[in-house]
Amino acid sequence: MTFEWIQVPYALATLFIILNYGLLMTAVVQKLAARVGGRPGIPVWQNYIDLVKNFALRSKISHGVMYYLGPVFRLSGGIGLILFVPTIYGSAWAQNFSFAGDLILALYFIFFGTLGMALGAGESGHPHSAIGVSRGLAQVTAAELPMALAIYAIAIQYQTLSITEIVAAQQGGLFNWTLFTNPIAVAAAMFAYVGTTMRSPFDVVIAPQEIPIGPPTEYHSAYLALMQTNRVIFPIAKTIIYMNIFFGGATNWAEFAIKVFLLYMIPAVIGVVHPRFRVEQSIRFFLKWGLPVGVLAILTV
Repeated sequence: MTFEWIQVPYALATLFIILNYGLLMTAVVQKLAARVGGRPGIPVWQNYIDLVKNFALRSKISHGVMYYLGPVFRLSGGIGLILFVPTIYGSAWAQNFSFAGDLILALYFIFFGTLGMALGAGESGHPHSAIGVSRGLAQVTAAELPMALAIYAIAIQYQTLSITEIVAAQQGGLFNWTLFTNPIAVAAAMFAYVGTTMRSPFDVVIAPQEIPIGPPTEYHSAYLALMQTNRVIFPIAKTIIYMNIFFGGATNWAEFAIKVFLLYMIPAVIGVVHPRFRVEQSIRFFLKWGLPVGVLAILTV
């Protein structure tokens, strides 16, 4: 398929839908955690208010060029995932630019935002930012190991790296999904999925039960708003990847909303009932459980 300019407004419309869906899902998860703790929680529109408020603020603090580019890199990772992955399989306008990307590009975008954020926050010179960055990179790197092995197993199984072709191979019935044709690879990938959502017990970067550390201590005003925007887009984008590769994709928006909701709630439910890991516990978890399952997925293809 060749590039057509009509895809640009279509992709922006898809991005707008996913942004709003992510804002609502984030509020639902926050409300769920609050109810488990015996509190009423925030109203579902609170995230909209916070986002608009922070975008309206300006900052006079300067730490260097990379400090400003950090949130931009972070947001680019989430938006890049959306733009180069088919949101609705078979849709003429919700396919975005999936014809120009593949699984390798998707994996690159997943890590791109984290690396850019590390460079940006590190330039501030604040020790808490350095602590948060080192924790985040260590955990994400460990979590990427089972994910990369699962992706490799899927590429061998379907003999392609095209996400659209992988979704096409899963059409025709429930038991054509990768969940049933290669459950070991799905299990390995789900270890990574739960870990990279940064919810408890894997929220070692923000460490809410400890001290406020990491990029949020240094970024504020519109820069914080960019990070908030990515925080609602990136989890949905990553969930779309998993939905397409392992759970048959979505052929309409209703199916999309249901599948993304169910996948999104897996780490949310785990997070409200488990205490936070220490950094070494988190990394050990992926090396002890996720990595062997990923290797087994390769051996059984």
